[in-house]
Amino acid sequence: MFDFVRQHSKLMLGLIVLLIIPSFVFFGIDGYQRMTDGANATVAEVAGQKITQAEWDLAQRRAVETMRQRVPGAEASLFDTPEFRRQALEQLVRERLLLAAAYDQHLVPTQARLPELVKSSGYFAPLRGPDGQVDRDRALQAGFGDAAMEQQIALRYGMDAVLGGVSSSAQAAPAVANAALDALLQQREVQVQAFDAGAYRAKVQPTDGELEAWHKSHAEEFRAPEQAQIEWVMLDLATLAKDVAVPEGDLKAYYEQNAERYTQPEERQARHILVKAEREAPAAEREKARAKAEQLLSQARAKPGDFAALAKANSDDPGSAAEGGDLGFFGRGAMVKPFEDAAFALKPGEISPVVESDFGYHVIQLEATRGGEKRPFDEVRGEIEQEVRRSLAQRRYAEAAEQFSNMVYEQPESLQPVIDRFKLEKRTATVQRQPAPGGEGPLATAKLLDAVFGDDALRQGRNTDAVETGPNQLVSARVVKHEPERVLPLAEVRDQVRERVVAEQAAALAKKDAEARLAALREAKDGAGLPAAVVVSRAQTQGLPRPVVEAALKADPKAVPSLQLVDLGTAGQAVLRVGRVLPRDPAAGGGDAPLREQFAQALGNAEAEAYYKALEQRYKVVIKAKDPAKP
Repeated sequence: MFDFVRQHSKLMLGLIVLLIIPSFVFFGIDGYQRMTDGANATVAEVAGQKITQAEWDLAQRRAVETMRQRVPGAEASLFDTPEFRRQALEQLVRERLLLAAAYDQHLVPTQARLPELVKSSGYFAPLRGPDGQVDRDRALQAGFGDAAMEQQIALRYGMDAVLGGVSSSAQAAPAVANAALDALLQQREVQVQAFDAGAYRAKVQPTDGELEAWHKSHAEEFRAPEQAQIEWVMLDLATLAKDVAVPEGDLKAYYEQNAERYTQPEERQARHILVKAEREAPAAEREKARAKAEQLLSQARAKPGDFAALAKANSDDPGSAAEGGDLGFFGRGAMVKPFEDAAFALKPGEISPVVESDFGYHVIQLEATRGGEKRPFDEVRGEIEQEVRRSLAQRRYAEAAEQFSNMVYEQPESLQPVIDRFKLEKRTATVQRQPAPGGEGPLATAKLLDAVFGDDALRQGRNTDAVETGPNQLVSARVVKHEPERVLPLAEVRDQVRERVVAEQAAALAKKDAEARLAALREAKDGAGLPAAVVVSRAQTQGLPRPVVEAALKADPKAVPSLQLVDLGTAGQAVLRVGRVLPRDPAAGGGDAPLREQFAQALGNAEAEAYYKALEQRYKVVIKAKDPAKP
C-alpha cells in the first residue's frame, strides 16, 4: 500500500486536492463568511457611508470605558443595557454626520493652520500649555488619544464648529425674551377654594349594577396577558464547578506558579534633582549639564538632610521642584529605565550617582520603600480554589453542554433526567411572551421565551431545546400550565373596580359643588368667602397643586380679576380666582441680564438641534439596527 502511494505521489496529491478544495469552498468559506457577516452588517448609514456592527461594538466599548473612568466604583451592569447601546450608536452616527458636514463646509483646520489657531482661539483654552500650544497631558485628560493627537484635535474642532456657529449666533429679540421670561417667572395673586374628592367618598355607595356596567365598559383595562407557568433548569460554569474536586497539592502548585499575582508590587518613594539636557543638545552643552549635576551631587552627599531644599532651588523639573523634588511612590515601569534602575538599587536614605536619561541628568535620594510582600497561601486559598474550579469547569463545559442539549431533546417528556445527571436545581416561574420591563437573567431572554411559547413546548408539552442565554449558560424549560390572554372577570377584580367607581363618583360630587360655588362667585362678582390671597409663581407654588398653578399663570393678564374651575382629576376640583398680575418672581434671582443670557443660550441650543435635524435629512441618515432598547 505504501509503495503504491510513493510510486503514484502525483496522482495522490491530485486526489487530495480534489477532495479538500471543494470541502473548503462549500464549508470553509461559508463558515468564514458567517463569522464575518455579523461584524460587517450595516447598522446605520450616513451620507451613503456604512457604519458596521463592529464599529458600533467598538464605540460601545469605548463609551463603557469612558464611563468607568468617570465613575470608577460604578457597577458594570449599569452600562450593559439596551439604552446605553442605543446611545452609543446615536453618538457614533452624530459624530459621522458632523464630520461629513465639517469637511463639506471646510471647517476642519489643516495641520499647518492648527498651531496658530490653538494660540488664538478661546475654544482651545482648556488644552493650552504655558507656551500657548497644546499640552499633551491636558489633551489626554480631555479624552484625546496620544496617537495622532493633533489630527484628532483638528477633527473635533471642525465637528464642534458645525453646530457651534449656529448656537453662538442665536439672537433673542427683547420682546421675545421678555415674553419668554414673563411666562416663566411672572407671578399671580390668587385665591383658591379646593373641593377634595376624598371628603365625598362616604356619600358614595355604588350598586352591583354600577360595578358591573363600569367593569364592562373598561374591560380592556383588566386584560390579563398570555402567560405560562414553567419549570426550568440551567447549566453553567458555577453548576459544574460545584462538582469539581481540587487536590490541595494542585492549589499550592498553582500558588507557586502564579506567585507574582499574590505579591504586592514593589514601590519606591524618591526625591530627585534634574539638570535638564536634551538628548539632541550639543556635546559641550551636555557636558556642562553633567558637571553641574556632579557638583549638586557633592553638595547633596555633604548634607543629605538638605536634599529637599537643594532640589527646590536647583531642579529643572517643574513638576517636582516646588515639592523639594518629591516624586511620591512609584512602581516599576512608571519612570524611564535608567532612573528606575537607579532608584530600585538604593536603600532608604542613600543618594545615587549622577544618572543620565533622555531628560538630562538626575541626582536621586531614596526616601522609603513599600510592597514586595507575598500574601500567605492560607489568605488566598479561597480565591485560588474558586479560580481553579472555574478553569476546570470551563474545560468540561463543552462536553457537558453537548450532553445537556442531547438529553433535553432526546428525553423531551421531563427535565428530571438532566437534573439527575448534572445535579441541577429545578426552578419555577411564570413568564409572558415578552420579557418583563427591566427584566434580567435567563427569563428575560427573548430566544428562550420564544421557545417556551413555541408549538413543541406549548402544544406538545415537550422540553424546549437547550437555549444559550448567556456566556457558558444553557437553559431548558417545559410548560406546566398555559393561560391564554383573557379579560379578568369582575369577581377577580371587584375591589379594584369598586375603588375606581367610588373615586369617579366622589369626584363627580366634588365637581357639582365646585360648579355651584363658581356660579355664585360669578354672580356676586367678587371673591367674598374665598381663602386669603397668596402669590404664586413657578418657583413659589405655595403648596398648591401643579394644575392650579399652571392655570393661574396661563390666565390672560388683560382679563383679571378672573374666575375658573380647575379639574384635579380624581383628587377633586378647585375654584381659582386670579386677582392681580405681579412682576417677575425675585426668588429667581440674578437680575435680568443673566436670565436673558440663559434664554439666549437655550435658544441657541434649540436652533443648533434644529439645524442638526436638517443635516440628518441632507446627509440621509438611516439607522437600520433594531432598537436594542425596545422588545
